[in-house]
Amino acid sequence: MREIVVCGEGLVDLVPSGDGPLAALTPALGGGPYNVAITLGRLGSAVSLCSRLSTDSYGEALTGALRGAGVNLSLLQRGPEPTTLALTSIGTDGSAQYSFYLQGTADRLVEDPGPLPGTVGALAFGTLSMVLEPGASTYEKLLRRSHAEGRLTLLDPNIRSDVIDDPDGYRRRFAGWLPDVDIVKVSDDDAAWLAQGQEGTGPAEWLKAGVGAVLITRGGDGLTAMTADFTVDVEAPDVSVVDTIGAGDTICGAVLHWLGVHRMLDPGHMRSMSRNDWSGALGFAAKAAAVTVSRPGADPPWASELYSD
Repeated sequence: MREIVVCGEGLVDLVPSGDGPLAALTPALGGGPYNVAITLGRLGSAVSLCSRLSTDSYGEALTGALRGAGVNLSLLQRGPEPTTLALTSIGTDGSAQYSFYLQGTADRLVEDPGPLPGTVGALAFGTLSMVLEPGASTYEKLLRRSHAEGRLTLLDPNIRSDVIDDPDGYRRRFAGWLPDVDIVKVSDDDAAWLAQGQEGTGPAEWLKAGVGAVLITRGGDGLTAMTADFTVDVEAPDVSVVDTIGAGDTICGAVLHWLGVHRMLDPGHMRSMSRNDWSGALGFAAKAAAVTVSRPGADPPWASELYSD
């Protein structure tokens, strides 16, 4: 199985453990890319995290969990800067909203890892790491270089609008990434935000710009895969939702794992996938995400929880 490199931040979510504005906060390990790497490791993929984590106690906890999930740490950088914190609020429907504490934190100071091993078949990028400088420019260069080298690239913008100082500038930058991206994964809310003030902008236009497939998460309404030739919809399993933290990240990781298992972890094979192929990939991802939303925090499933039957 070819290796997958996930690029981006690891942070700590501070999740309320009760009701009311002064409810006690429980720290939980998170960050979009971090959750993708944990998902891949738990499912059994060969995966590395390219990031910079603090040497503080939270950074040690993040690193320990990566190691416990089987994530390769050879591309992981460490530094004395503090860990990014995300203050999380949970809605009545289980949806999560975030406020971030990220000035001078370790993850945004990541450095270029240099040439990647020939065993690397795919890279995944997203969330805060594609917004906060100077790390965002570092990851952008790695995205473009990896695509030029023939590796599959996945981008999940995972919009956190509160940390985007120049929304229109970010939308233009996102459009500039598209020729170097094979898979874009967005929530329906992400797609709507990216289209604001950009008439004629959306998944169909992203495909015309060179993207091979657009994956859209629709919460309880399921998942959609759009290609230039067809659209596939998969329903979400019926599950009692505790919260949705990490659900989209689980989907990213599960789709990449499915591609690896089915020997489609390269741009050519991915772009030749049939309706049935995408239905299988999305069905697996939906099953994985159903486990994540059934328990608090970003807690993706282990392989044994999905393959036990």
